[in-house]
This record gives sequence, structure tokens and C-alpha cells, in this order.
Amino acid sequence: MASDINAKHPLSSRALLTVDQRESLLLAPYATFSVDTDGREYPENEHAYRGPYQRDRDRVLHSSAYRRLSGKMQVFTGEMGDYHRTRLTHTQEVATIARTIGRAIRLNEDLIEALALVHDLGHPPYGHAGEDVLNECLTAEGGFSHNQYGLTLVRELEKRFTSYPGLNLTREVLAGQTARIDKQNRDTNPSLEVQLVDAADSTTYDAHDTDDAIKLGLVTLEDMEELSMIRDGLRFVRENYAALDPDMLRKAIVHRLIDIQVTDLIDFSGRELQRSAFTNADEAARSNFVIGPSPGLAEQKRELEEFLYQRVYRHPHLIFVRERAQLRLRKMFHGYVQRPDLIPSKYQYRIARIGIGRTVADYLAGMTDHYCEEMFATHFA
Repeated sequence: MASDINAKHPLSSRALLTVDQRESLLLAPYATFSVDTDGREYPENEHAYRGPYQRDRDRVLHSSAYRRLSGKMQVFTGEMGDYHRTRLTHTQEVATIARTIGRAIRLNEDLIEALALVHDLGHPPYGHAGEDVLNECLTAEGGFSHNQYGLTLVRELEKRFTSYPGLNLTREVLAGQTARIDKQNRDTNPSLEVQLVDAADSTTYDAHDTDDAIKLGLVTLEDMEELSMIRDGLRFVRENYAALDPDMLRKAIVHRLIDIQVTDLIDFSGRELQRSAFTNADEAARSNFVIGPSPGLAEQKRELEEFLYQRVYRHPHLIFVRERAQLRLRKMFHGYVQRPDLIPSKYQYRIARIGIGRTVADYLAGMTDHYCEEMFATHFA
């Protein structure tokens, strides 16, 4: 079908490959092929020269929810400076790393990028601290999950088309986001592309949270030398580079952290995929294979992540900022429940449909950190 469309398009040329032709040349048998898509909830004609997952990527990229990620904290708040990652820059780094690995092991890069761009779309203001408050406020209604809210955004709240709600993403991207909601109770493994984005997410935050924490002075490289991954990285940098000032040393270590993890994922998962010789994507998903680091690196990552949890995420300054933000968000939730007239008109129709509590949570979750503080000052301070 894609070939017929391309032949009729004014920009087409017999010298150009269709999406299906290009994928048949580049992708491994176990990848997810665009030609095998289950389509969209609301049927659409295929595009002349963009595959379905390219279109998903573009729809997320142009969405309001994606732009708002620039105003949402990853770990550190804006008052701590402007160097550290936001939820948006984290997402971009995940997409880049995931595509690099995906290309090496011959998965579908377009699907990978779409999944990466949507994976944190539903994060509320103040990161996981904000999510914890909304989950607490909605205990009687099943709780709050940023992954579930991400689905709500792309299926209902984003308004890009007149004939249907949401972004009308492919079922493969929706299924990938659904698989993130409860990773512990999956009946089957998701596609290899979904697994890869999860692995790239971990790779990314291990490196950039280390970078941000050192840059902001919450810990030092000397504090982290007890960790095997940092110790190995320091040894490599010192053996291969002349004396570096502290700033360049930090950057070199972060570069090494990414390189170690990406190389390990490619080598280990690539060998396992070659050995397994899956003939299609469904066979790979039904197997016990999951993309991830080698056992040795997995232990080093566990050690690093435990350090980050204890020494960075639970740093007294971050706990203070987090608790202050949680108090505000909790007060805003109950305030909006009591005063639904303060909720914008575009959310009012949802009150009768899903209830006041869930509607308020949806409204709050869509806010940036700054807008949340502004609304708190306006209505509830």
C-alpha cells in the first residue's frame, strides 16, 4: 500500500525507497515493522513518505504536553540553577541513546523514538514528589500513575484534530506506554523497542543524575570513588587524558558512564539476540529474553543507583524542597475539589464523566512547576 501511495505522490521518485522497502533492508527479523502495524483507534490514510511511527513521533513532538516538559523538574528544581536536566532534556537524551542502541541491534528507530518521546509525557510538576501527592489524594479512586496519565494525554486531552480526541497514535505506541504502567505484572514482554526505551531510560538517568549532583555540589567525585563504575571510569579517564580540571573531569566521567552502559547493552543484548535467532517480533516478545545490561554491569548499576538514592535523591535540601512542594500541591488538590469553578472550562466537561477528584488531578498533572506555583499563589496562598 505504501508503494502505491509513494508512486502517486508528486515528490516521489523510483529512485527513492518506500518506508517498507527501507525497513526490509535495515531491520532485523525480530524488529517491529511498520507494515505490520495494527493501525490507529481512529482509522487514517497512510502518509505518502512518512511511516506510521514517524508520524507518531511528530505528533508527540508538536504536542502541548511535550513542550510543557521543559518546565517540569527531573530531579532538581529550577531554583538550583539552569544547568541540570529538565524532564524535556531527559526525554531527549533517552531518545538519542535509545536510537543509537536500536540502530546497532537493528530495531525500528522510528518506533523507538516515538516511544521515548512519550515515555515521560505524563509526569506532574515536581517529579515523583508530585506524583506521590496525587496518588495519595486519589487513593480511593485507584491512585495516580504518571504512565497512565501519559496515556490519558495522548488519547483524550491533547487536541490536534477536529474529528477525534487525542493524538491518535498507533496501537504499538499506546501498547508500549500501557506496558510501563505496571511492569511487575505483565502477562507477556512488550516489544523489543519498548524494552530498549526502558533500558535507555535507566542508562540516561544514571549518567545525568551523577553529572547534575556533582555540578550542583550535592556530592563530589571523591564521594563516588567507592562505586565500581565510577572508579573504573576514573581509571580510564586518567589513563587516556592529560590532567583535567574538575569541570572537564566531571564531563569526561559522565561521557564514560554513558559509553560503558551503551556498549554493554549493544554487546550483551546483541549477542543474546543473535543466539536466539528470533524470526519475528512476536516470537521475541513471547520469549524470556529482555533487553538489559550484562549481569556484571547490572550489579554496578545497582550500586550506583543505591548511592544516588541515599546521597542525592534523599539529600536534606532536596527533601526540604520536595516536602514544601508536596504541601502546596496537596492544598491545591483539595482547594480545587472544593472550588471546581476555578478549573478552566476545557476541563469542566470531565467532572461529570470521570469525577471531580480525577479531573483535578488531570489539571494539576498538566501544570509546569512554575505555573503550579503561580496558581497556588493566586488561589490558595
